[in-house]
Amino acid sequence: MLLMMAIVLAFTIARLQEQAAVRQLEVISRKWVMHANFARNQALYLGEPVQMLPRNHQDWNGGWVITSGCIARQPKVDCKARNWLSQEDIYPLYFKNRGFVDPHAHGVQLQFNAAGAAKTGQGGFLANRLILGHQHYADLERQLILGSGGRWRICNPKTDHKGCK
Repeated sequence: MLLMMAIVLAFTIARLQEQAAVRQLEVISRKWVMHANFARNQALYLGEPVQMLPRNHQDWNGGWVITSGCIARQPKVDCKARNWLSQEDIYPLYFKNRGFVDPHAHGVQLQFNAAGAAKTGQGGFLANRLILGHQHYADLERQLILGSGGRWRICNPKTDHKGCK
């Protein structure tokens, strides 16, 4: 009887841990989309570029920050940089691809211009997809997809094969 209860308990704990991992993936995916949409809306509202940058300047896994002001190549002398929102380290989640690497400057960033278009820091177009995975569950992932109109969506490749392509 004890052996049977131990086996059931082991399966239950494993299932609960996987559900917690799915929840972490959902929360960070939604937070990314919410922050990216906020950055776009701020650019439209302020009429100036707003950017999302990795906190450690090359890796989104360490979190990100949304800033505006003093972004132009020749910023005004009296400009004031503003930090709007940020996200700390996302471990045990990670981005499977580096995402939004500027081919000219090799920097990693996502910048929305005053018209709300997503561009690299040098003005080029972006890859439209980030893939978020979980360190402990290799089969769990969410794809964060930037549509042509500047809208983001979250795609689960396990349940939406067509929508994730």
